Amino acid sequence: MSRFGKLSHVVWHCQYHVVWIPKYRYKILSGPVAQDAHNCAHIYCDRLGCEVVELNVQLDHVHLLVKVPPTIPISKLMGTLKGKTVLRIFSKFAYLKQKPYWGNHFWAKGYCVDTVGLDAEMVILVSPALFIVTLTFDLS
Repeated sequence: MSRFGKLSHVVWHCQYHVVWIPKYRYKILSGPVAQDAHNCAHIYCDRLGCEVVELNVQLDHVHLLVKVPPTIPISKLMGTLKGKTVLRIFSKFAYLKQKPYWGNHFWAKGYCVDTVGLDAEMVILVSPALFIVTLTFDLS
């Protein structure tokens, strides 16, 4: 299987590393809450057509490495993930709605996202006329 995805007019490899935290960075993501957050991330990524490459739920943050098609903005993915997981978590763990926690807020505003590039220092582009152009990048 190729690491590149295909759509009708594009061959793509868009990977993002995303990190987000619970409100006030409380250490609440353990046990069944962490397991539910993990399951929700897989479910909603699959529903949007994204592929979870790696997912790690820590006590106070979540790391996600995800392959996202170019038709899906990362903001839509994160809005869906954070919005849907909190609804499911609050429905299963009602005690999280009470003080000293958050009322109706679980995740902090925002997230950190970074792109993950190709591993090669050399990129080969093939034009429609089958001419090969080689570009080299000096990464030092």
